[in-house]
Amino acid sequence: MYATAIIGGGAAGLMLATKLLKKFDGNNIILFERGERVGRKLSATGNGQGNITNLHVTEGGYFSSNPDGIARANKLISAYDNQSLDQFFSDLGVILTADDRGRVYPASRQASSLTDALRFYLAARGADIATGTLVTGIEKKGDGFVIRYKATDSSNSFYCQAKTVVLCTGGTAAKNFGSDGSGYALARSFGHTVTELYPSLVQLKTDTTPIKGLKGIRVNDAKLTAYTPNGKKSVVGDVIFTEYGVSGDAVFRLTPYIAGKNLEGTKLEIDFLPQIDEGEIAKKLTYKTAEFSVSAQDAFYGIINNQIGRAILRITGNLNQSAALIKRFPLQVTGSLGFDYAQVTKGGVPLSEVDKNLQSRFADGLYFAGEILDVDGECGGYNLQWAYSSACTVAAAIGSEFKK
Repeated sequence: MYATAIIGGGAAGLMLATKLLKKFDGNNIILFERGERVGRKLSATGNGQGNITNLHVTEGGYFSSNPDGIARANKLISAYDNQSLDQFFSDLGVILTADDRGRVYPASRQASSLTDALRFYLAARGADIATGTLVTGIEKKGDGFVIRYKATDSSNSFYCQAKTVVLCTGGTAAKNFGSDGSGYALARSFGHTVTELYPSLVQLKTDTTPIKGLKGIRVNDAKLTAYTPNGKKSVVGDVIFTEYGVSGDAVFRLTPYIAGKNLEGTKLEIDFLPQIDEGEIAKKLTYKTAEFSVSAQDAFYGIINNQIGRAILRITGNLNQSAALIKRFPLQVTGSLGFDYAQVTKGGVPLSEVDKNLQSRFADGLYFAGEILDVDGECGGYNLQWAYSSACTVAAAIGSEFKK
């Protein structure tokens, strides 16, 4: 019988296995991963550069369906914070560095190096890792669990036993990395519920009429504001126009605040020049037409991208109103690209159904870590920090229980 069976070889599962191996021998832990490789999503994080945490994670930036869930998540983040994570990877031979926005990366700027550090450690310590393996059922038996599993390309089932089980299966975002929501079925088999699920850190679909012809244009350091039934939220970052709407850093940073049932009722507003006053923009536009006989269509040079300027002119019909639209360019949200393109799932197993150690209130010895829980974070390393903090919480609880 294994001490612990970890279901899911993503960031939370790998970090948990690493922490537990500091407490147990390698042959006391088994990790199941349905993909052929562990850490596939981790290896792609931060556009492949490995944004693993953020210097500001203890200041907030986490979300849950219930305010109490947010408070509990923040408490765990504070207990195992970004400095703890830095030391964790330092012990694995990784050097982490931060950029001017507080985003923390491996010095190599390769997300795969984070996965390598974890898998090399697990291999060296003799962890039992079953890739290409799907867990199809878990049953409580006596003081442990029976886990039913099979190879993903076979119908033959096998069984093993473990004293404790941890669900680290992720959510439903980025299915190409193996996150298809199957972990929720395992949780429900023990009586757990799952909140409504929404894609977060995802591109937005909008009315495309105002942005016709702008596909591929990037606006650096724009101010993007969302107006929802619950209020407004603004962020500053890059906005990229697409054939379906908008993408870019600012969009990903904004979606955690607006993802949900009211998304399609949200209005976006882009300030292309947040540091420049509307009156100054208007002066420059009229000055060019008066002094140099520049046409209205050509008056945007040196102010904003010419194609964006012409798109604005098509809407206003005259140059006099264009400065106002440069500061407040409206777009109606019609949806998002959905879970297939999302980086994170908003929602999951409620924190009210687990104790302070993230152990199930319905089955002793069953734990949860990472994205499967109803906790998600801002863009910029917050979600991987949650994977780490929740994994550390579970590892400490299991270690303490086995000491007893």
